[in-house]
Amino acid sequence: MHKFPEVATRLKRAQGHLAHVIEMLENDSSCMAVAQQLHAVEKAIGNAKKELIKDHLTHCVEGTLEALPREVRDLMKEFQGVTKYL
Repeated sequence: MHKFPEVATRLKRAQGHLAHVIEMLENDSSCMAVAQQLHAVEKAIGNAKKELIKDHLTHCVEGTLEALPREVRDLMKEFQGVTKYL
């Protein structure tokens, strides 16, 4: 099984942000403060997803490219490059 330490780190960060949001709601914090913290949760989860996709393309898919025609390999490399804009 492949390990995803960077993904786990990002998800733990999101978990911390989310716990803080819940605490803020229980303590009747301002809507603006809660919204800012929720934004941080969304960003952390989004970044974890991006890291997972990039890692999958780099480590899992790349190994199967050897048997494919050069045009397909080149296209896949281009796709891998564009994933940084997800």
